[in-house]
Amino acid sequence: MGRGKVELKRIENKINRQVTFAKRRNGLLKKAYELSVLCDAEVALIVFSNRGKLYEFCSSSNMVKTLEKYQKCSYSALETTQQTKEMENSYQEYLKLKARVEVLQRSQRNLLGEDLGSLNTKELEQLENQLEMSLRHIRSTKTQFMFDQLSDLRRKEQMLLESNRALKKKLDECDAESCLQLSWENNGQAIPFGRQPAQSEAFFQPLQCDHTLQIGYRPICQEEMTPIGAPPQNVSGFIHGWMV
Repeated sequence: MGRGKVELKRIENKINRQVTFAKRRNGLLKKAYELSVLCDAEVALIVFSNRGKLYEFCSSSNMVKTLEKYQKCSYSALETTQQTKEMENSYQEYLKLKARVEVLQRSQRNLLGEDLGSLNTKELEQLENQLEMSLRHIRSTKTQFMFDQLSDLRRKEQMLLESNRALKKKLDECDAESCLQLSWENNGQAIPFGRQPAQSEAFFQPLQCDHTLQIGYRPICQEEMTPIGAPPQNVSGFIHGWMV
């Protein structure tokens, strides 16, 4: 009897799954070895179990060299394909940009009034609309610029006015101090606080009399002495008050 066809699906029984993995793994390694010997081929086999355990076979002496050879052969072709696609995309982008530049150059010439004969009525209307929109944009931009300048000038004017007021206040204070100092200089030196001005020397003069001055006593000179009962004499045209 022939063996029945096995349905390819995950084996639910854990023990059967482990037995099947071991058998098929050994068979796969054996087939790889036979292929390398019979066909003189360079074969490398790598198997990881569901637990992460590694099983490998390499017909050459170094697995790393075989992997580098595989990487070089596989990824070099992929890089070449990618470079070819990138070059094609770049060329397509170049053609699009070139066509756009030509359109812009033609539009610029038309805006300057050149090559208008090659335009039809619809294109002329579109050009007129573009010119009108450009003029509106220029006017709005210029108006906004003028408003910005006006705002800056008003702000600067306000700053200058405030500075002018501050300087005027400071100047008034300086003028007041100068006037006060001038008035002091005109009236004499300033009198320090707590001191009285010195009296003039002419105010105080020594008395022309003897140093034995006493209160209620007036010295009598020799010439003024007169006998008792004699009439008062006029001395230098004056009569002594105590004799009157």
